Amino acid sequence: MERMIRAESRNFTRPCFALKCDVKKFFDTVDHQILLSVLCKKIADPDTIWLLREIVESFVINQTNLFDHQGLPIGNLTSQLFANIYMNEFDQSVKQELRLQHYARYTDDFVIISTKRQKLEELIDPLRTLLQTKLKLNLHPKKISIRACHQGIDFLGYVSLPYHRLMRAKTRKRIFHKLKARISQYQSGAINEKTLSQSLQSYLGVLSHANTHQLSQDLQNQYWFWLHE
Repeated sequence: MERMIRAESRNFTRPCFALKCDVKKFFDTVDHQILLSVLCKKIADPDTIWLLREIVESFVINQTNLFDHQGLPIGNLTSQLFANIYMNEFDQSVKQELRLQHYARYTDDFVIISTKRQKLEELIDPLRTLLQTKLKLNLHPKKISIRACHQGIDFLGYVSLPYHRLMRAKTRKRIFHKLKARISQYQSGAINEKTLSQSLQSYLGVLSHANTHQLSQDLQNQYWFWLHE
C-alpha cells in the first residue's frame, strides 16, 4: 500500500486520501452457487469440481430458501482460498469497469488511494452496487472511511505513515497476550521448547514488517521475564 500512496502523492508532494471499506459478515454471506459457478469457469475436471462442491456445500450458515445457501467456515484453509477466488470477481470489476489503479484488497477488506477526496466519496455507491449485483455482498455501513494518508492508514494490522509503518495498538496488545499464553502452555507441559521458540520467532516476524525495533526488543525482554518469573 505504501507504494500506491507514494505513487499517487508523487512521493508525498501532494495530498492524497484513502477510502477503506469492509464487507459486512463476509464469510457468513458468501453465496454457494456464485462461488461454484466461478470455480466451474476456472476448472474443467469434473472430479475436482465434484470435490469442491462437496466442500462448499458441507457448510451452511444462512439459507433463505431451498436453493440459496450461504456461508464458509472461518479459519478453514479452503475458506481462505475460496474467499480470494470469490472476491477476484469484484477485483476485476474494480479494475475494468471502474478503472481504478491504486486499489488493494485482502479477503474482505480493501483500500483505494486517490488525490481527490470527492472522487472517493463518489465511488462508494458504485462499489456497493458491484458487490450486491455480482456477489450478493454488502458493504459494512460502519466500516467505510476516508482518511488523509498523512494521518496514517490502518490496514491489515499496520498503520502506514509517510516514510514509515507502525504496528496497530490492538495488534501489539494481542501479540503480547498470545505470547504470554504460549509460555503458560509451555510451563504446563502442553507444548515443548521448540514450539514455544517458534511462536516467539513468528511474532518477531510480524513485527519485522514495521518500524518496531524497540517493540521487538520489549517483546523479547518480556518473553524472558515471563519465562523465568
